[in-house]
Amino acid sequence: MEKKVLVTGGAGYIGSMLVSKLVHLGYKVTVIDLLKYSTTSLNHLCFNKNFKLIVDDVRNENLIKQEIKKNEFIIPLAALVGAPLCKKNKKEAISVNLDSIKFLMKNTKKKNKIIFLTSNSGYGIGKKNKFCDESSPLKPISLYGITKVEAEKMVMQSKNVICFRLATVFGNSYRMRTDLLVNNFVYNSINKKELKLYEPHFRRNFIHVKDVVDAIVYSVKNFNQLKSNIYNLGLSSANLSKLMLAKKIKNRLKYLKIKIIKNKKDPDQRDYFVSNKKIEKKGFRAKIRIESGINELIKVFTHTKENIINNY
Repeated sequence: MEKKVLVTGGAGYIGSMLVSKLVHLGYKVTVIDLLKYSTTSLNHLCFNKNFKLIVDDVRNENLIKQEIKKNEFIIPLAALVGAPLCKKNKKEAISVNLDSIKFLMKNTKKKNKIIFLTSNSGYGIGKKNKFCDESSPLKPISLYGITKVEAEKMVMQSKNVICFRLATVFGNSYRMRTDLLVNNFVYNSINKKELKLYEPHFRRNFIHVKDVVDAIVYSVKNFNQLKSNIYNLGLSSANLSKLMLAKKIKNRLKYLKIKIIKNKKDPDQRDYFVSNKKIEKKGFRAKIRIESGINELIKVFTHTKENIINNY
């Protein structure tokens, strides 16, 4: 029997790539999305009979109730993503990132299987010589981080759930973003030929969007073995400081000037390295190297002329 999957926010950066893969694999996919940032990111799927797009708000409770009944897997990606956007739209951030998840979880049935994506940003500031694992304390430092941590707690009250704490995602997507750190650094390296680094020692873990998609597909196929658990999801060879990342880009773009700005704080104070051993022991390992992603992004941004609309 074909599996039925509901993806909210399915036209977004991760969603458009995930939905494309699921439809390609023969799943019957319904997307609920307002198409706020891109109206074309799913157009290539419109011919496929297994794809259905509902242009609506994830806070439409009657619609969500109906779709929960029709679909076995639910992947709620609809969210206000990133600290600046949530700071700018506090009420909306709480209603979308938190209240809509609360409603979803209240109305799910035994047959529903939830795959929930949250963020490494919940770790806030990690210890200098220690990797954050799934049992590390959560100390979010932004409203975005707080809403995702609280939503994760709600979701994990159910047993039929897999939760991924995502590293910072990079790579090309049908709905592109240039505000994510790797994407942003490559974009600015090409367009401005220099990178200004604030607090260059700040650390982060990274993962390619295609690896995120493959992890979700792996979790759909192996749901019973993975359920009732939280997993960090990142590329283990890509625990990097901002300066390390900038140098990797300079290896490809020799003209790049890296300027370290002293005595100025980065508005994003996150600083941590992350362990991905738990999911790797379960059989999934991210594979796409950061260098491959940098090469991809250089090609994309060298030829892209259309205006990319970011979240904020």
